[in-house]
Amino acid sequence: MLTWDEFIGFALSATLLWVGGAFAAFRSTEFSKKAFALTSTGLCIYAAFIICFWISLQRPPLRTQGETRLWYSFFLMLCGLLTYRRWHYRWILPLSTLLTLVFVIMNLMNPEQHDRSLMPALQSYWFVPHVTVYIFAYAVFGCAFLLALAGVIKHTGRYQPTIDRLTCIGLVFLTFGMLSGALWAKEAWGYFWSWDPKETWAAVTWSIYLLYLHLRLYGKPRHQKWNVLLLATGFLCMQMCWYGVNYLPSAQNSMHVYT
Repeated sequence: MLTWDEFIGFALSATLLWVGGAFAAFRSTEFSKKAFALTSTGLCIYAAFIICFWISLQRPPLRTQGETRLWYSFFLMLCGLLTYRRWHYRWILPLSTLLTLVFVIMNLMNPEQHDRSLMPALQSYWFVPHVTVYIFAYAVFGCAFLLALAGVIKHTGRYQPTIDRLTCIGLVFLTFGMLSGALWAKEAWGYFWSWDPKETWAAVTWSIYLLYLHLRLYGKPRHQKWNVLLLATGFLCMQMCWYGVNYLPSAQNSMHVYT
């Protein structure tokens, strides 16, 4: 039976491959098959742990903050790899790897408790699609934010079309996550929306990214200087929506705080 103690072996193996892939991508001025292969292999190893852990727990590993960090790490590297495969930006794999390692290290240092059973409210067919769609949206937004940072560092607007595409994709998944959550809430508690702290921050995050896309589509050139600021604000609000609300006094009675 796989336990959390085995995570370090999987994480170390995947991390070494991701770092190798990031290094190969950064050294190459064109698309590197070696970088793609190394990163893909690392993702397979990481996915193997998630699958085996799921089987071992006999429930989806989406219960605690530590478990959601597992999925975020996986999805962030996946988004970085797909972005690299599609647009061949050599910066994206190193930056994705760096941010992913932050969450991997957080899990190694503070894995939290991964053996908790699911409370009745979570024993729903909405649980897996709702949470995974949200985390995937977070990963896509994270990838867009990394590209925005690369653009600032390199003083280039080359990444802007890709940032817009990723933000649009992330917003679609975030919208689906909010809608699925509303339907789940209606089924479980009898109402679609309650302005719970997590729901409130989700609405704030959704509004910021919607504003960003609105300015990109219809804003005048002078508004473009707000692009990075909006992406940074959206990324921070996303972190607040994900785990920051757990530390708010108002979240103590929240229906979304299960850890």
